[in-house]
Amino acid sequence: MKKASKTEILDITRDGKHEKYLYKCLAPMPFRRYSRRQEYLEKAIPKGFHKKLLIFSGEVVGQIEYARAEVCGYPIIGDDVIVMNCIWVLRKAKEHNFGRMLLENMMKSERDTASFATIALENHWSRWFEKWQIEKLGFKSLDEIKVTHKTKRQGQIFSIHLMWMPVNERAKTPKWDKQKVLEGITFCLAHPLYHPQTWKGNILATR
Repeated sequence: MKKASKTEILDITRDGKHEKYLYKCLAPMPFRRYSRRQEYLEKAIPKGFHKKLLIFSGEVVGQIEYARAEVCGYPIIGDDVIVMNCIWVLRKAKEHNFGRMLLENMMKSERDTASFATIALENHWSRWFEKWQIEKLGFKSLDEIKVTHKTKRQGQIFSIHLMWMPVNERAKTPKWDKQKVLEGITFCLAHPLYHPQTWKGNILATR
């Protein structure tokens, strides 16, 4: 059987069958409808949020999540820009170019937008959102901040990059709110920059 016949990308944004994947990613974490995620989805879905799963041979092995800048998961600001909250392909499914397949699916669905943006990490211990991987997909770094985490591997410095990919002549450079970046994010429990509800104040510090 050819690879193409085994592979399917499903938009689960309004698909009750795969609801648990709206609240959890591919990390081995239990499914629960936690309040911060529910609040985010209730705000973002009516304004164009999408989450898609890549299914290969009947198994979920990849995902992509994106929204317009005004309802994305990061403090990114811009006109006519789609922000990619997350893209992830399981390591066991590498060598199939699935990351590129997910990206192209998003770009095809949002063909009328002028550009795409996201974040990337450099020298972070998690190996998620690595800068070289995001660059390989076609994004370039516009800006960076060097930070440390206040609860994990304290003292280890890593960089957060604002990444951008213009796709037509209308594209305007996006910006980000660096102070809000230091607060961390709340839309995903498994995100390397997640801000736990029990922690007060910023979860990151500049270096």
